[in-house]
Amino acid sequence: SCLVIAAPRAPPAAPRDAPAMQHLTGVAVGASVGAAAVLAASKASFSLGGMAAPLVVLIVLGPTLWKGLMQTIVFLSSMSTSKKHDKIDGYTGQYDDNKSADDRNANYANLVDSYYDLATEFYEWGWGTSFHFADRRAGETFQQSILRHEYYLASRLGINKGATVLDCGCGIGGPARNIARFSGANVKAITINQFQVNRGNAISSREGIRDQVELIQGDFMKLPFPDASFDAVYAIESTCHAPDRAGVYGEIMRVLKPGGIFACYEWCLTDKYEPKNEHHNKIKKDIEVGDGLPDLVHTSVCTKALQDSGFKLLEARDVMFDGHLEGGEPWYMPLTPSWNPLKWPRFQFNPVMFKLMPAILKFFELIKLVPDGTVKTQVMLQAGGVGCAQGGETGAFTPAWLMVGRKPA
Repeated sequence: SCLVIAAPRAPPAAPRDAPAMQHLTGVAVGASVGAAAVLAASKASFSLGGMAAPLVVLIVLGPTLWKGLMQTIVFLSSMSTSKKHDKIDGYTGQYDDNKSADDRNANYANLVDSYYDLATEFYEWGWGTSFHFADRRAGETFQQSILRHEYYLASRLGINKGATVLDCGCGIGGPARNIARFSGANVKAITINQFQVNRGNAISSREGIRDQVELIQGDFMKLPFPDASFDAVYAIESTCHAPDRAGVYGEIMRVLKPGGIFACYEWCLTDKYEPKNEHHNKIKKDIEVGDGLPDLVHTSVCTKALQDSGFKLLEARDVMFDGHLEGGEPWYMPLTPSWNPLKWPRFQFNPVMFKLMPAILKFFELIKLVPDGTVKTQVMLQAGGVGCAQGGETGAFTPAWLMVGRKPA
């Protein structure tokens, strides 16, 4: 059974001109901070010429700094009332040396639910509302790459406006909302975690899309829908949480209408993974612990499971190697260190911030700004991020093994 957690209080609905207002507010904040800084630095005397350069820089950075500040305030506000992070020791204990993948598979529902109780607020704060990776093409922003990755998967579904679509493992519904807007489809989105349901539905209401996108609490190994309910189903980096790939794909097959398509991005080990390589095994373990996976399996296991479930396989390949990276960045780049404070989350992975972030959060724990267990959760997620980055750098792991299958008519 799932522990029902109240979602953090959502901000009021934004007016239509909110982006412009936020920009102006950011400029005002930047200008104010810039003026104060220059005045302080100038002591008694200053010139307009001397103020110009730093003031311009801070005005340009104002919107970015303001957005980051607001996101951090929302994060800390939610964390300050959280009652979930005392679960961290029980969660990590499931990966002790005396526990096997079979043990975790048998306890998958509690494992995954506990993981997302711990991780969801960190994910939204540091990454956004779409909890997945994407390679970054030349000229794209991070957000544009996320959207393009989602739209590409949606394009494989063959859906039209008004179609009924299932998002299988939806997080807080970022992809569901984006795909609903992109396609005009009506999306039901399922997650095992009630906190994510509450949070995602609150965001959908705030964004005015609640009548088109509905998050539902449930287990994708036992989908709470009748047979042949959906025109199409997709899953983005979520069915890796399943204890049995054939089991979850079989449930998806059941709820699909005849002729319907299932498309997913699956987390997998690749042909470059070496089971006897100690470094590769540490990468695998770090990804499993840091991302709530009972067991990480090879691409061939997933492809075979899809076919064994009755799907006609239309595509199976690693889309992160589609050859579009000239002038862009690989999917794991956001998890690699940077000294640029504007490159978040990369900035937290540089050697100084890697050690400083736990110390900052420990101080917040001591003054009760965040609950006990926050530091351990952040360290766990950080290690998972490093594991994913090393998996990408070695080529032993991919978060986007694309599989597209059709249910026989």
